[in-house]
Amino acid sequence: MKIRTLDVFTRWAGIGMVLMVLFLPSIAEAKKLNVVTATTDMAALTQEVGGDRVNIESIAKGYQDPHFVEAKPSFLLKLRQADLLVVVGLQLEIGWLPPLITQSGNPRIQVGANGYLDASQFAEILEVPQGTVTRAQGDVHPLGNPHYWLDPDNGRRIARGIAGKLAEMDPSDGQYFQDRFQDFDKRLTAAEQKWDAEMKPYRGRKIVTYHRSAPNFAKHFNLDVIAYVEPRPGIPPTPSHTLELIQQMKRENCHVILVEPYFDLKTPQSVGREANAQVVVYLPSVGGEKQVTNYFDLFDYDIGLLIKAFSATP
Repeated sequence: MKIRTLDVFTRWAGIGMVLMVLFLPSIAEAKKLNVVTATTDMAALTQEVGGDRVNIESIAKGYQDPHFVEAKPSFLLKLRQADLLVVVGLQLEIGWLPPLITQSGNPRIQVGANGYLDASQFAEILEVPQGTVTRAQGDVHPLGNPHYWLDPDNGRRIARGIAGKLAEMDPSDGQYFQDRFQDFDKRLTAAEQKWDAEMKPYRGRKIVTYHRSAPNFAKHFNLDVIAYVEPRPGIPPTPSHTLELIQQMKRENCHVILVEPYFDLKTPQSVGREANAQVVVYLPSVGGEKQVTNYFDLFDYDIGLLIKAFSATP
C-alpha cells in the first residue's frame, strides 16, 4: 500500500514537473513588455534594443503606404494589450491611428501618457515648412518630413531613445536594453562605413523620386533629388507636370527614378522611356520584400538597387 501511495505521489510529482515546464514560457512571456509600433521600421529598431524581453507587433505592413492604412478591429485588440506604443509622428499616421488609440480604451498609450512614444523627437527632421501651410500645397506635413528613419544616423538616435524608454518602463532589464543598444550601435557603425564606401562613387548623382520619402536618405548618401513624379505631395501626376519632368530630367542629365512599392508604375515608366532613365522600385520600409526583415537589410537592399541602376546609366 505504501508502495502504491509512493507511486501515485511520484506520478503526480512527475506530472507537476511537466506542467511547470509547459507553463514556464507563459510565465516568462507575461513578464515581457508588449510593444505596438505604427510601422515596421519602428518595430525593427525596437527589436534591435528590446531583444527577447519585449513582444513587438507593427500595425502597418512594410509594403503599405504608411500615410493610408485601413483600420481593422484586430488593431484595437493589439492596442488594448500594449504597454508601449511607438509612433513615427509628424502626422504621418494622422489619417488612421488617432481614432484607434482613442477607441482602444487603453490609458497607457494615450497621447501624452507614459506608454506613448513619438520617435520623431529623437531624429533630425528635414523639410520643415516655413510660413503658412495650406491644402493647395498638397499633403505637406507642417512639422517636417516624417520619413526620417531612412538615415542610419537617425536610426541610431531612435534606437537610443527607445532603449531609454524601455529601461524606464522595465528598470530591472535596463542594463540589458542599454547593452543591446551598444551592440546595435557598433554593428550600425560598421555597416555605415560599408554603405558609405559603396555609395562614394555616386555622390552628387541626380535622382527623381515619386513621393518626398527620401530626403534623409539622399542627404546621408549625398544624392541630389531634383524633382518628384507627384507635382505636390499626395497629388497624382498630371500630363503637364509629367512633360515638365521629362524635360527637366533630360536637361539635368538625370537617369534614375525611385518609386515606392505602393504607387502605380505607369507614369514613372513612361517618364523613364522618354528621359532614358532607370525606374527603380525601392523600399522605404522594412518588410517591403520578404527578405528585408531588419533595419540593416533595408539599406543593403536599397543601396544594391541604386548601385545597379547608377552603373547602368550615364
